[in-house]
Amino acid sequence: MAAERTRALLDWYGENGRDLPWRGTSDPWPILVSEVMSQQTQISRVIPAWQAFMERYPTPGDLARADRAELITLWAGLGYQRRAINLQRAARAIEASGWPTEVAGLLELPGVGPYTAAAVACFAFGEPVPAVDTNLKRILSRWYGEPLSGSELVEAAVAEMPVDDDADWAQALMDLGAAICRPREPACEVCPVEEWCIDPAVYEPPPRQSAYEGSVRQARATVLRTIARDGALSIESLVERSGLELSRVEPAISSLISDGSVQRRNGVICLRD
Repeated sequence: MAAERTRALLDWYGENGRDLPWRGTSDPWPILVSEVMSQQTQISRVIPAWQAFMERYPTPGDLARADRAELITLWAGLGYQRRAINLQRAARAIEASGWPTEVAGLLELPGVGPYTAAAVACFAFGEPVPAVDTNLKRILSRWYGEPLSGSELVEAAVAEMPVDDDADWAQALMDLGAAICRPREPACEVCPVEEWCIDPAVYEPPPRQSAYEGSVRQARATVLRTIARDGALSIESLVERSGLELSRVEPAISSLISDGSVQRRNGVICLRD
């Protein structure tokens, strides 16, 4: 059954796979950038941002030497600017020590978690390792007819992943999850592997993310963009220039200091290198 399902999935992918600009390359840099950008961000927004980013920073060295304020400004449309800061830290580590080529080494890069490490290892370096995320969890749980997680999910992914077509299989699952095997209202009637799927209803989508408007996330982003644009500022100036109330600016600053994005120096708040 698994072999037939895999063949049907790969045949579907060959005809329906998305034409994404970072596919078709084994260069780890554009792959890493695409994976970091795609975290919690729709692909339709990622594509133009990725193209602009790669034009400005075509190598890890270019980003490693980049001005932090310029980077944050360029990243602004994607949100979660901490990803950009960690990506620059990763670029500096790569520039200093070279590319890790396996999951264990990639995990040591700043901001790189298990999924991203596995994706880069698989797509760039040919390591046959599944990139386990909520997309994979959803699809395999439906295939197996039970909610999979932890070691059971990893074991199922390893068992399903074809050794010779591991990268295409992983990409095919991403596209299947985006187009057909969606978290809510999956389009089972057009699914290429529907006959090998035990129970589409077994997967329960996670709660929707809390509203962005008025959140700490929004305040963090606004504060960081303001500092990137205007340079080091006192809290009073941040309140004035960001348009946020003091009660929102202070928690945002505390959070940004805590994760190393900004620092307090000589009475002002500034970007941290």
